[in-house]
Amino acid sequence: MGRPGRARTASAAIVAAVAVTIAGCSSGGGGKDGDSGGGGKGDAPAKLAIAPATGTKGVAPDQPVTVKADGGKLTSVTLTYGKNQKAEGKLAADGKSWQSARNLRPSTTYTVTAQGSGDGGKPVTATSTFTTLTPARKLESGMSPLEGETVGVGMPVQLLLSRPVSTKAGKVAVERALEVRMSKPVEGAWYWISDKEVDFRPREYWPSGEKVQVVARLAGLKAGEGMYGMKDRTLNFTVGPKHVTTIDAKKHRATVTNGDATVRTMKVSLGKPGHDSYSGTMIAQEKAANIVMDSATTGDPGEYRIPTKWNVRMTYSGTFVHSAPWSTDSQGNDNVSHGCVNASPSDAKWFYDFTNRGDIIKVTGTTRKLQFGNGPTPWAKTWDEWLKGSAVGAPVTGTQLN
Repeated sequence: MGRPGRARTASAAIVAAVAVTIAGCSSGGGGKDGDSGGGGKGDAPAKLAIAPATGTKGVAPDQPVTVKADGGKLTSVTLTYGKNQKAEGKLAADGKSWQSARNLRPSTTYTVTAQGSGDGGKPVTATSTFTTLTPARKLESGMSPLEGETVGVGMPVQLLLSRPVSTKAGKVAVERALEVRMSKPVEGAWYWISDKEVDFRPREYWPSGEKVQVVARLAGLKAGEGMYGMKDRTLNFTVGPKHVTTIDAKKHRATVTNGDATVRTMKVSLGKPGHDSYSGTMIAQEKAANIVMDSATTGDPGEYRIPTKWNVRMTYSGTFVHSAPWSTDSQGNDNVSHGCVNASPSDAKWFYDFTNRGDIIKVTGTTRKLQFGNGPTPWAKTWDEWLKGSAVGAPVTGTQLN
């Protein structure tokens, strides 16, 4: 926290304005009756006032930049930062004022250049250079899927934050700073998984072929006391074919569909009694060609430590579809695994190659229910339940992606 004296000084500077006056021309010598020699009515002085004033430091990023014209009109205003990057703003219809359109970037020097003309048409220019504050708490962010990735129809958008946003006002501000653009606009909503993660899912699965762009305007966003977003982010991804795999623990079979067509049926073995697999609608969260499955990661050190191939993750807690050559005799007949879905090497390799992150995997027939939050699990909740996790409390229809 800065010293009180410095804060009062900064506040006073922000309120101040830069003014430039055009003096009327003088003919010198005697003029006609009624001519003051200082210019006629059409030569009235014009003034341009900019706030924040030049030299101001510690400007709050959510404070708008304004320019006002007195005795004339604005003809152009530019707000630049960095290597001549331009920030957006809007000129009023009457030409008397201009205001920045978005939050400013923290820890950044800006220059305003305003041009206008007096009532007599004489040009005037004013400038102001100021610097925004460095937040006491910097809010950084990351997003999933990966830029340019092709994902399955069940893939959520995940916005991951470096600091918790703990107030409703902060959460509302973050949600309103997020825009989802789609080639085929559909309805969706954001859900706060925790104070550090908010996810977006469509009401139904994404349409195949959908192109999605997520714009997160977080730079300068105030999300808490002394906490401001540091950067904007843009994410682009494409939705691939509709892959849905249904795994029946009682029949020991996995049925894989591509669109409306069944493309493969696989014999599988799921969790044995005491190590039941999860039932529920999951997604393929990640893929790894080789993993060492170690029971120590699930709280049972020493029970097993086995290298596995062609692994498709279904939960954070360690449920995978993977190759299990040691259980091929049981696959299709009995459930003998420690909770994973065992498949033959050939089936597991095929499934690994076929699957995109975000493909739907449904498991039925076990006594253990999938817990929401055990990985990206947006389909573990109904649409009505999902809506309750939005701070705004309303669905979002995607805007058209050009």
